[in-house]
Amino acid sequence: MLINQPLGPKKVVGTPIPRPDRNASVQTYIPEIAKGLAMTMAHFFRNTKEMALGQRNDPTIESISDGINCVSYPEQRRPYAERFRGVHRLTHRADGSPRCVACLCCSTACPAQCIHIEPAEYPVGDSRRGYERFPARFVIDELRCVFCGFCVEACPCDAIRMDTGIHAAPYDSREQFIFEKDLLMSFKGRDGSQLSENPRHEPGDPTHPGVTREHGGH
Repeated sequence: MLINQPLGPKKVVGTPIPRPDRNASVQTYIPEIAKGLAMTMAHFFRNTKEMALGQRNDPTIESISDGINCVSYPEQRRPYAERFRGVHRLTHRADGSPRCVACLCCSTACPAQCIHIEPAEYPVGDSRRGYERFPARFVIDELRCVFCGFCVEACPCDAIRMDTGIHAAPYDSREQFIFEKDLLMSFKGRDGSQLSENPRHEPGDPTHPGVTREHGGH
C-alpha cells in the first residue's frame, strides 16, 4: 500500500478516510424519507391553516417589506397594472353581435401574424349589407402572439381589446391556444363588461353622424 507514502514531485501524502458505517437503516433511506415527509406535512398543515384563517401575507403591501415574501399562486396574485396586456377579447354591440367589421386592419398590423379573419357579408335585407362586413371566423393563435398591442391600436372600431386582466392559461396542447371567435367574445373586461369603452354610433341611430348606404346617395 502506498497511502502513507509521499507521491509525485510535491511529495503529497494522502490521508486515509474510514469507510462510513452503512447499516441497514442507512441503506434503506427510511429515516431520511421519514424526515422529508414530516417536513412536507408540516409545511402543508401550516399553509392550510394560514389560508383557512386568512393569515397569509398581502402580496401587494407586504412584498415591499424586508425579508422573503412569497405569493401563493394561484390563490394569491399580484395585481396587474391598468395597462397590462392580457388575453384578447372581442367587444360586443348592444345587440350582442361583434363590433368587428372584418376590415383586416388588426391582422395586417400584427407582426407575429397570429390573427386570422374570414370576412363575410350580412344577409340580404340587413341594413348593414354592403355597408360593412362581419367576421365569419376570427382566430388568434395565443402561442404566436407577442402581446405588442398593435392589433388594438390598429382597430378603427375598438372591436378588439386586451383589457381582460388575465393571461393565457398553461395548456398542455397547441390546439388549446387557438382562440376562436366565440371564445374571444366570451371574455369580459376588468369592469365585467363586454362592451366597448368607446361607444360607436351605429348607422340608423339618431346620433349617427356619418353617411349610411340609404342616405349617402350611393
